[in-house]
Amino acid sequence: MNRAVRRATIVVADAATEGLDMATVVIGGAIGAWAGYTYYPDTWSGDWRLAVTGAVAVVAAVAINSMADLFLTPLRRLIAKARYNRPQTSVHTAPAAPDTLDEGLAQVVAATEDDAAHRAASAAFHIDRGDNFLRDENRWRGYENGEASFHLAPGVWLHYASTEAKYGGDHRFTLLTGDGDEPVTIHSIDQIRHHLAARAAGLPAFPATAADASEDRDVLLDDIEDLTGLHAN
Repeated sequence: MNRAVRRATIVVADAATEGLDMATVVIGGAIGAWAGYTYYPDTWSGDWRLAVTGAVAVVAAVAINSMADLFLTPLRRLIAKARYNRPQTSVHTAPAAPDTLDEGLAQVVAATEDDAAHRAASAAFHIDRGDNFLRDENRWRGYENGEASFHLAPGVWLHYASTEAKYGGDHRFTLLTGDGDEPVTIHSIDQIRHHLAARAAGLPAFPATAADASEDRDVLLDDIEDLTGLHAN
């Protein structure tokens, strides 16, 4: 099951569960109100009958909803598990034991490249929360030095590198081009969108690491908005 179908199924199941929960409350309240108003003695005043009928309706709604929770609660758990647990699409096994040192080295190099691609896809959470683009491990190419690259468009790559920091690893994403442009440090997927939009419009891309909002940069942003219809923040 692909991700789009899986997400749609989870959304529908979640909505159906909430709908059933509300339906049991309404049905319980309706049954309680009908029974209370129908079977109370005629000698009771209208105010008393309405008050007691309302109380019985509330009790009946809570009781029926509680009984419905006996099967709704396990269903909610299944939905939550499906939402937060990514399915395992394949089972990975280690290659056969090598017969030579060179063969063993080749296996470790391949594993290092796979590890770099995996770490890049995992770290992409910092700039892409969508879980369906930069976090796709299959799109990343890992390298023996632990770095990785993601082919965004002809002549444009997103580069990943990790460095040791005082409080854990520091993940660095950089946009590279084959035109010799200055590398651009990436902090969000929206920066990538602006860069590609500028290239599509035939405009030079500005470095995202520039701290000051210079006049030239403002003019460039206005040009991108005029030519592409995309608002650049």
